[in-house]
Amino acid sequence: MPNQEEFKGNWNEFKGKLKQEYGELTEDDLTYEEGKEDEMWGRLQKKLGKTKKEIMSTFE
Repeated sequence: MPNQEEFKGNWNEFKGKLKQEYGELTEDDLTYEEGKEDEMWGRLQKKLGKTKKEIMSTFE
């Protein structure tokens, strides 16, 4: 699983993979704002019914 810096640097690539894997995600779901990472992860976890670790495994 990538660390926070790797994640930030590869966000667009990761976002594309998430959209491919989970077609129900919208741009609003994937909005990444500095300092609001927890809010974004909460939205993703609620919408997908998966843990952060499960979602991050998409990146691997």
